[in-house]
Amino acid sequence: MRSTLAASAFLLASMSMTLVACETAPKPVECSGALFSGPIFNGTDLSGWTKVNCWDDTFQAKDGMLFCTGNPTGFLRTDRMYENYVLEFDWKHEKEQGNAGLFVWSDPIPSPSQNMFPRSVEVQIMLTPDAKDNEGRLLYTGQGDVFSIWGAKMTPLRPHPAGWERTLPSERVTKGAGEWNHYKVTCDHGNLTLEINGKEVSGAKDVSPRKGYICLEAEGSPIWFRNIMVHELPHTQPPLAPRDVAIDGRGLEPMFDGRTLAGWREEKGKEGHWKVEGGVVKYDGKGDTLWSASEYESFELTCDWRWTKEHQGKMMRPYIDAEGNEVKNPDGSVKMKEIEERDSGIYLRGSSKAQVNIWTWPVGSGEVYGYRTDTNMSPVIRKAVTPRVPADRPVGEWNRFVIRLVGDRLNVWLNGEHVILNAHLPLVPARGPLALQSHSCPIEFQNVYVRKLQWNGEP
Repeated sequence: MRSTLAASAFLLASMSMTLVACETAPKPVECSGALFSGPIFNGTDLSGWTKVNCWDDTFQAKDGMLFCTGNPTGFLRTDRMYENYVLEFDWKHEKEQGNAGLFVWSDPIPSPSQNMFPRSVEVQIMLTPDAKDNEGRLLYTGQGDVFSIWGAKMTPLRPHPAGWERTLPSERVTKGAGEWNHYKVTCDHGNLTLEINGKEVSGAKDVSPRKGYICLEAEGSPIWFRNIMVHELPHTQPPLAPRDVAIDGRGLEPMFDGRTLAGWREEKGKEGHWKVEGGVVKYDGKGDTLWSASEYESFELTCDWRWTKEHQGKMMRPYIDAEGNEVKNPDGSVKMKEIEERDSGIYLRGSSKAQVNIWTWPVGSGEVYGYRTDTNMSPVIRKAVTPRVPADRPVGEWNRFVIRLVGDRLNVWLNGEHVILNAHLPLVPARGPLALQSHSCPIEFQNVYVRKLQWNGEP
């Protein structure tokens, strides 16, 4: 990336393939097995790699090499995580001012702060000129800078002139457009070094996460890669803490292709109000609910959402206590708060009753309103579907849901907070579509991924 983007995003709730709800956020799965040494690109296809938020032709196997058109901005990742390893490869930009990158120890999907790049450390691959600020301080170069992005943390090997989490190169050895450059990147126990054409020039230490995916970035410029090799080093003992391991990407499937509403349907006669622009799904508030074509049983859904400035007017909404009941004033009246009304949600298995709410009520998003307000439900059930803490970010900022429904048990994380813990949803349908709800209010979604899970029949 062209600038440091050193702003810190919150650390994402790690996801796992665990099928039984637990008291804590889901833990990442540790990769195990024999150490690998050899090529991770076979020269003929993209076996072993996953396209995340780019088009089918953004990355191509071509003439025994890996070619990237540069468009749209996005990335390609390995199918599996790597922890300690040496990565070597050659790259060649076609044009001067070429821009691309390598992400190491990366999450498998973009961060919730935007829809292009993941939490990772970026090893820069570009040919742009140096950039300085108004005080003459060098900010970045096109010679192999190393820096953290979107919530990853690192300590630069040398202090950055502006205090960024970025190491500037000690030597300038990168060749220009049309010439091959060789990168050797050593990632070992949270330490990173970069050698360009045989010269060590940059790196980082104290990196977190320090186990994750290897990614190649598309950022507007055509670029070639070849001879992509990995030599794994021994795993850390004892195993890494969950905070140092990336999100587990196994089984995650995108629910939008980034360009169209393929795989979804609008209500008949109310089409045209849901659109995809720049990878973001935008709803104007004037249509109806958007339904997935596929149906799901047990699953884990990751979904980013944010409110626009528009709202439905100012309204009085009740405070809800931890038991799921309306809070009362001393005179017995319901305690209310004036809010800018915004309302949407996600239907689970086709059920409007089993809806994870997205709204601006004092109780916070994540509530299952259809169950909390059902007086036929037990106090235990109504309490469990009430958010344990309001975790919404301010209007205009992106929020991330991780919603896991296994059998009839629901867990919801909002911005890393476990807001719904092992809630029982009696009589929830065993199977059905997902839906993004219309409630006459504009809203935007991005980074929508689903992972099918298996249920062993136990609560």
